[in-house]
Amino acid sequence: MNDGEFQAYLAEVKGKVEKEFPAIVSGLSSPKTLIESMNYSLTAGGKRIRPLLIFATLRAFGKEEEIGIPAACAVEMIHTYSLIHDDLPSMDDDDLRRGKPTNHKVFGEAMAILAGDALLTNSFQVLAQARHPDVSDSMKLRLVIELSKAAGAEGMVGGQVADMEGEQKKLSLEELEYIHKNKTGKLLSFCVKAGAILADAPEAQMEQLSEFSTHLGLAFQIRDDILDIEGNEEQLGKPVGSDTENEKTTYPALLGMEAAKEKLRFHIEKAKQCLRNANIQHEILEKICTYIEKRNS
Repeated sequence: MNDGEFQAYLAEVKGKVEKEFPAIVSGLSSPKTLIESMNYSLTAGGKRIRPLLIFATLRAFGKEEEIGIPAACAVEMIHTYSLIHDDLPSMDDDDLRRGKPTNHKVFGEAMAILAGDALLTNSFQVLAQARHPDVSDSMKLRLVIELSKAAGAEGMVGGQVADMEGEQKKLSLEELEYIHKNKTGKLLSFCVKAGAILADAPEAQMEQLSEFSTHLGLAFQIRDDILDIEGNEEQLGKPVGSDTENEKTTYPALLGMEAAKEKLRFHIEKAKQCLRNANIQHEILEKICTYIEKRNS
């Protein structure tokens, strides 16, 4: 798969997921303002890396990507809720997200909180109501358990707390990796695991893919840290330099820029090695590794 084909595949993935959102949200029997607030952030765009990982993992096992659509929508709903809450004045206090005013700037802080709450809660409904004949009830139960762990106190929320408590402190590399494995990595890992669960993958392959996703999650966050210093605000769709402003420990701050880039290359290579060990059709997943390593937004 060359770069042009990969970009076309990215666009295809985005289209598959984004066409589902209006029916998921607009069909709810809820106050109009809440629906508008949920839709505002859910349809604001983004790379859709998480659905991409689900579909690419399914394809690696020769399975239909359609069976992963509910899981892909659910994880994007959770990711979107986390962004809404991250941007709040009590958290990162950001005014821009994906080049648009943040949710609380448009709908007010209270409505933004409630929109995030609704997206989180309804994501599990979307997952549990999956109707594809190849998705068994036991698969749905495993997905619900894994997603709740990845998004909750043992995952994304726990990582966010550690990140907040780490502000204005000099963290060790181990403490920094804990934050990134949980705040960002666990949800990315869920996506790979979800694809493997839906493909009914054997345990040996699950283990390799789990290790792959851990390295990929760390690489994703290291690249984020680098972009916060070297990135272009127009491409990122949000201000750069916020980590420095909030006095956060990052890979460049802790290791230096060149060592941070070397760490990025290390995790990307380790991720690719895990794919080779997994004995799957890993072409697209390997392409995702390169995409994450080189991304500018």
